[in-house]
Amino acid sequence: MRRVCEREHPPGVVTYADGVPVGWCSIGPRREIPRLVAGKKIRPLDDVDVWSIICVVVRGGHRRRGVTTAMLTGALEHARRHGAPTVEAHPVDPDGRMDLMMAFVGSRAMFEKVDFEVVGQTDAVASTMPRLVKRAVL
Repeated sequence: MRRVCEREHPPGVVTYADGVPVGWCSIGPRREIPRLVAGKKIRPLDDVDVWSIICVVVRGGHRRRGVTTAMLTGALEHARRHGAPTVEAHPVDPDGRMDLMMAFVGSRAMFEKVDFEVVGQTDAVASTMPRLVKRAVL
């Protein structure tokens, strides 16, 4: 993991509150995320060298305090500073409740707070809901 973090594009960003890590966002060039490159369900929309957000985690006790919005804003700034032309994300909005101890469920509204727009749909599903592809132009 140390070698992965020392690459030109580490596998994400960490959010701190009062010096304590409270969140992590996986963000990096899509071409460097093997599961997206090899996968058939979340195909690229075009030839743009897009960056992807594939996971967002906020530590228990820090949720519903604006951490996610601040973290996504910081992640987008990180991507912009590193030359990303655009960022995509694939939030999941399932019917009913998922076990949040086992999976993160990112809502569309969460990404819309930081100016993502729906630009397509993937073939991936969580429960019975398709994931929406969202992009923010940087």
